[in-house]
Amino acid sequence: MVQPRPWIEGYVRAWNSNDPDDIAALFTENAVYYAEPYSSPWQGRDAIISEWLARQDKPGEATFEWHPVCVTDDASVIKGVTTYPDKIYSNLWVIRFAPDGRCREFTEWWMLHDVK
Repeated sequence: MVQPRPWIEGYVRAWNSNDPDDIAALFTENAVYYAEPYSSPWQGRDAIISEWLARQDKPGEATFEWHPVCVTDDASVIKGVTTYPDKIYSNLWVIRFAPDGRCREFTEWWMLHDVK
């Protein structure tokens, strides 16, 4: 069973570094990444790196708290909260893992909090 913690720690590290090698380490060569559940996915590790860097956050700009909702042999559902200085998002991630612990399919739902 692939545990999600090492992968999520790597994701947060890549989020803060924007280093293409950190991003690449997370995904299989043919991985797909759905930045929104019903959008066209980013297909393949090179496309994931490119799209990630086109939307990158500044290092340390956000914090991410999370906990698992469901963990199976090859998939995890994660509930998270991403906090920026001026906005907060609730996140739901579905991560499908390859046997080596890298992600082969990632889908995220993100919802902006109504913060006044």
